[in-house]
Amino acid sequence: MLNDESKKLMKIEKYLHKRVIGQNNAVKSISDALRRSRAGLKDPSKPIGSFLFMGPTGVGKTELAKALSEFMFDDELNMIRVDMSEYVEKHSVSRLIGSPPGYVGFDEGGQLTESVRRRPYRVILFDEIEKAHPDVFNILLQILDDGRLTDGQGRTVDFTNTIIIMTSNLITADNMTNNFGFLQDLSDQEAVKQRSSIDQVLKKSFRPEFINRIDEIIVFEKLTKDELKQISDLIIKDIQKRLDEKGIEIHLSDSAKELLIAEGYDEEFGARPLND
Repeated sequence: MLNDESKKLMKIEKYLHKRVIGQNNAVKSISDALRRSRAGLKDPSKPIGSFLFMGPTGVGKTELAKALSEFMFDDELNMIRVDMSEYVEKHSVSRLIGSPPGYVGFDEGGQLTESVRRRPYRVILFDEIEKAHPDVFNILLQILDDGRLTDGQGRTVDFTNTIIIMTSNLITADNMTNNFGFLQDLSDQEAVKQRSSIDQVLKKSFRPEFINRIDEIIVFEKLTKDELKQISDLIIKDIQKRLDEKGIEIHLSDSAKELLIAEGYDEEFGARPLND
C-alpha cells in the first residue's frame, strides 16, 4: 500500500462522518475492513471489500455507500446502484450480464458488466438484496468468489477493483425496537443475544454459502433525536448552497428546526422524509 493511500485510509472515518451522521459502529467496521484489504491482507483475486448493510429504511445505508464511493474513487457518481426489486424474475439475470448470442439485446451488453468493464473502479450497491431471484444470487456468488464475471458476449469482466455493498431492510424499525435496541446501549449478554437474533434473520433469508462470502455484515442503528438535528442541519446547508446562486438567504430558528424534525421524521422511513 502506498504511503499516500495509507495516510488517506487513516482518515476514512473522519471523512465518512462528514456525510453520515451517527452510525459509528457501521463507519468503524467498514473503515477497518477497507484498511485490512488495502494492507494486503485480502485475496487480490476478489473484490476490494464486500458488505451487507442491514437496518431500517432512512438510517444512512445508501448515504454511506455514496460517501465511500466519493472517498475511494473521488466521485459518488462512481457508484452503480442496482435496485434488486427489479430482478425478481429468472430472466432478469440477462439484464445484468447481457443476453447470449441470438437473443434480443445481445449487442447492448449487460447493465452491470458493461458499467464495470468501462469503469472498473466502482462501488456497486445492490439495494434490497433479499428481493433478488436465486439466479441473481448465483451471479453475486461468482463476483464474491472469483472477482470476475463472464458477460453474454463471452468477455471476462474484472471486479477486483470494486467494492460490493448490499443493503437489506429485513431488520425493520419495529424489530430493532422490540428485539434489538441500540447497539451502544447493549450489555455483553444482550449483544450476544442480538447477534443470535440477527443470525436467525440471515439464515431464514440467505443461503449459507452467500453469507460466508461476505466480508462484513453491518447493522445500522435507529437515529437519535440529536442525530436527526445534525441531518437537518446538513440538509439546510445543502439547500442554502443552491439558494446562494440565486442570491437568496434562509434563516431557521431552533423552534423551526424542531418542527422540521418532528414533521419530517417517520418511524418507518427514518430521516428520508426530511428531504421532502
